[in-house]
Amino acid sequence: MNTHATIDDDMFAADVIADPYTYYGRLREQDPVHWNDRHKVWVVTSYDEIAWLTLHPEVFSSSVPQKDPLPPYPPIAPADQQEFEYVKRQQSGRLVSADPPSHRDMRGALRKFFTPAAMERWRPVVRDAIGGLLDAVEANGRMDVMADFAVPLPLQVISEMLDVPVADRAYLRSIAKNLLLGPRVSPNRMREIADAMRAMNELASPLVEERIVDPGEDLISLLAQGEVAGVYTRDEVLQNIAFLVTAGHETSINLTANGLVAFAKHPDQWALLGSDPTRWVDTATEECLRFDPPVTSLERITNVPVDLGGKHIEALQRVRWFIASGNRDPNRFVEPDTFDITRSPNPHLGFGNGIHLCLGATLARLEAHETFEAMAERFGELTIETEPLEWSQPANLRSLKALTISWRPKTR
Repeated sequence: MNTHATIDDDMFAADVIADPYTYYGRLREQDPVHWNDRHKVWVVTSYDEIAWLTLHPEVFSSSVPQKDPLPPYPPIAPADQQEFEYVKRQQSGRLVSADPPSHRDMRGALRKFFTPAAMERWRPVVRDAIGGLLDAVEANGRMDVMADFAVPLPLQVISEMLDVPVADRAYLRSIAKNLLLGPRVSPNRMREIADAMRAMNELASPLVEERIVDPGEDLISLLAQGEVAGVYTRDEVLQNIAFLVTAGHETSINLTANGLVAFAKHPDQWALLGSDPTRWVDTATEECLRFDPPVTSLERITNVPVDLGGKHIEALQRVRWFIASGNRDPNRFVEPDTFDITRSPNPHLGFGNGIHLCLGATLARLEAHETFEAMAERFGELTIETEPLEWSQPANLRSLKALTISWRPKTR
């Protein structure tokens, strides 16, 4: 395995977290399929190689928790090994960790809920939620994006989709916050994540029991009926409820925040969107997904040896592809470092590809469309008040720790 002499393998360095595009762009130019010896993972950064590997799940397995023989990276506290094993078991039953044929059946049990036609019935719910949140802050001329909007919006929507009792939603939010916003690289992170997983299971278990007996049209009922049909075990039902809670708003939080940062730093593009929100919101959303995607990278593990980008990868090796780099590949995008909301076509990798194309992509787009359109109709020029911007440290997410923005009144 060859490591390029000038490449620093510390993917968690402060400058990489702050600006992954420079670091992974350099990797893409110098060594697009790179062996990171520090973390024992192949790092794939070019668009073509990423697109190819996502279409070969028979080679690149999603069952990383079940198959990865190596310890986690960055390292965890030795005392938390038992918690790490618990977290692995919880992750192993999730849809995103399944390979065919079980992946096909697990996804099939939920697919009808997430079709574009089915999602349209949720548009009024999303629009009303956005309107209420923006009504509360518009007159102030500023907002704490996370606390006032980006976190409560998708949690409110996914709570409705799961039909979580209203009395439990504040607790659900606190659990999700611990899962999502807790330290991601601290040695003690496994204990924090495991505690949140246990709390989620305790909250969800009685709801599953109810929906087994008296199912509705919500997501928990679909999972419960999947258990009745033998597609899911009870543990897998609980694990996928936790997955839907986190994935159901993780993308939306980051897409909203990262998009607002991009618009604030490119006032000409915000002005263009504001000039005709209905016309530009679709391509604007896609450009936000390309330019600063909410999910930075995803990981697989090889089932068999494979050659990729001129490198030979052995079986049972980690392979992590960086969406953020593929989306800025000049071999695929014209002026890739330019934020251009008129860009079309825009074949970004923001929602993955192939059989693991994000199940909730339609929902994430719907929430983003309604968010950016409503804000562009209400807000004039945006200003970032949080300086410097600080990003959380996971290698797989592009998550701001905090964001406050202000705006000029919209000239109507």
